[in-house]
Amino acid sequence: MIPEYVRDLPSAGGGTPADRARRSLQSRLMTTVTTRTIEYAADGLTMTGHLALPAGVDRRPAVLVGPEGVGLSDVERRRADALAELGYVALAFDLHGGRYLGDPEEMLARCMPLLADPDRMRGIGHAALDVLRAEPRTDPDRIAAVGYGTGGAIALELGRDGVDLRAIATVNGLTTGRPGETARIHCPVWAGVGSEDPIMPPAQRDAFTAEMQAAGVDWRLVVYGGAFHAFHHPPVDHIVLPGVGFHPQHAQRAWRDVVDLLAECLPMAE
Repeated sequence: MIPEYVRDLPSAGGGTPADRARRSLQSRLMTTVTTRTIEYAADGLTMTGHLALPAGVDRRPAVLVGPEGVGLSDVERRRADALAELGYVALAFDLHGGRYLGDPEEMLARCMPLLADPDRMRGIGHAALDVLRAEPRTDPDRIAAVGYGTGGAIALELGRDGVDLRAIATVNGLTTGRPGETARIHCPVWAGVGSEDPIMPPAQRDAFTAEMQAAGVDWRLVVYGGAFHAFHHPPVDHIVLPGVGFHPQHAQRAWRDVVDLLAECLPMAE
């Protein structure tokens, strides 16, 4: 069954090379996907990632998928599975040693110091990236990073650390880095944010885009009108921070934007 956020991919027709590449990806939907849980060490914890493999035995481009600050959940696992249906090797990585932090205070107590420490974020990202690269199905020269919230900040820090990525996508994770390091990003960066996101307000957006522009990065920012923080994440059964809310239409649009980025920068064949 095609996951909800993949079901509404644009229909076939004429168009640009990216359109044709996207249609090629769509043709691979509903392939057999194999998944497994992988444990690995990072940030002093035993992390539990979710690896999704497409059908076949050949090497494929790969995508690292980072979760929101609450941690790895079925939402990110399904996204990894959806990417595998599109033909990618996908690893949804862990933030909290196998825990999901549904208590906002507990989540903030762990994530705020983490977001203030680029080296810790890079350590978590590199550990997951090593797992993805070690997978025999992964083409180690063709990897992208897609992250949401804290996971998006980690994706950006991998780029600022000079990791050879083909693309970076960050959704409501418009963090800024240490001076000069953004120039080490050598791939396109796509960013999405809700217009009503109080955690990523206009001043934060401006700082992020100014940093990208000054570094000469190929960047894009999409502001989704009327959307709050974590607008891409389906409703949860626990208390959330003020300014957090699901927007189903924009969730679908953001997913399509991410798939378009991958079609452009990480095609199945080169």
